[in-house]
Amino acid sequence: MSKALTLTSARRGLPDELWRHTREPMKQPLLRKLVGKEELAEEACFAFTAILKYCGDLPAKRRTSNEYTDQIFDGPLKHEILRDEIYCQLMRQLTDNRNRMSEERGWELMWLSTGLFTCSQSLLKELTLFLRTRRHPISQDSLQRLQKTLRNGQRKYPPHQVEVEAIQHKTTQIFHKVYFPDDTDEAFEVDSSTRAKDFCANIAQRLTLRSCEGFSLFVKIADKVISVPEGDFFFDFVRHLTDWIKKARPSRDGATPQFTYQVFFMKKLWTNTVPGKDRNSDLIFHFHQELPKLLRGYHKCTKEEAARLAALVYRVRFGESKQELQAIPQMLRELIPADLLKVQSSADWKRAIVAAYNQDAGMSPEDAKITFLKVIYRWPTFGSAFFEVKQTTEPNYPEMLLIAINKHGVSLIHPQTKDILVSHPFTRISNWSSGNTYFHMTIGNLVRGSKLLCETSLGYKMDDLLTSYISLMLTNMSKQRPAK
Repeated sequence: MSKALTLTSARRGLPDELWRHTREPMKQPLLRKLVGKEELAEEACFAFTAILKYCGDLPAKRRTSNEYTDQIFDGPLKHEILRDEIYCQLMRQLTDNRNRMSEERGWELMWLSTGLFTCSQSLLKELTLFLRTRRHPISQDSLQRLQKTLRNGQRKYPPHQVEVEAIQHKTTQIFHKVYFPDDTDEAFEVDSSTRAKDFCANIAQRLTLRSCEGFSLFVKIADKVISVPEGDFFFDFVRHLTDWIKKARPSRDGATPQFTYQVFFMKKLWTNTVPGKDRNSDLIFHFHQELPKLLRGYHKCTKEEAARLAALVYRVRFGESKQELQAIPQMLRELIPADLLKVQSSADWKRAIVAAYNQDAGMSPEDAKITFLKVIYRWPTFGSAFFEVKQTTEPNYPEMLLIAINKHGVSLIHPQTKDILVSHPFTRISNWSSGNTYFHMTIGNLVRGSKLLCETSLGYKMDDLLTSYISLMLTNMSKQRPAK
């Protein structure tokens, strides 16, 4: 069969039964271009057997949600030459198929396939015609998915369990719950071709944020929270992450562990964050992300500032209600930084907080959130991600250090006094690396620069933040350069 193949021309010289539904495994691929390529031909026959098992045409053990789909789609995702073969196999199984269940499942596979990859130009006309002329309800949706994949590009990984289960339940729309820092959540539609940046833009639009710059999707799985790169297909990333976690945690008693995941949307890079500029971002994200860092005692903060901020936090929670003021001594941990709790008695704290609270009489809880942010914004550590690490290189610094990564660069902070010992702007950081138990960074040039070696289990987060801030800095610098 020539490479400029159409199904019609392909059928002319071949027996009809090669192009209609069968229950028999194949001994060789349908397409001549795979002849002589032994491993790929084998892969094609292996995929066809998985199609038969998925569709119920071949006896098989009870299917786990994506065992057979992995076997079918793994090959064509890795080897472009197999993509036409898989589409031809699926069209064959959907031609003159008298078994209703087998046909239904065949359409499930066609739907999944069109959301993963396209075919060659020579087959595209035939595939489009096939989808257009079939009466099955999923055929039109598959055609739309194919056109989307042509526009948006191919996926890297086989379908995620969520996609497989969706089409098995005949739902061609997938809604995904996304959690926000203010303890609310909303459902958003995602499809096989949704990239993280599209997802972020949809969320920003729904929440009427002024911009989605600096925001990111995060996936929480097992004990890790990992940021989704904006260019990645959402389901590709989750699939890759789930596979990685499964490999890292071997199954017990031969049972594959099931990892559920949650999706969060949060501010990640605080480069252009100015309190008051984007009200909804302040109310839903910035306040709720900054408060826990204050309470953990990561910022350098005076007693007076702490009382003022505590009064604002009280106002956010209780508004103008003075009833709960009596209970302030019992709720100090939710109002005052941990390292300042013992600086004065709870009665003194209560007095200072009540005085500050009365000064803001009439302020709404929403305005209290923004005023809170405006106070912290004046500090050099505003909008930081903080990491408690053990450093092993610098004898002049304490062994346990607090590292802050923010728009200014990387700051090393004394864990007790909260003094900033040194700040390294991003332009001075020449290299960094991380592993499960460490984070390493080189400041200055690679030969004569100084190294910072840290022990931490959060190296992956530090690495990702540094990469993201520096990448944003370089993007902004290139935008500012005058065009030649």
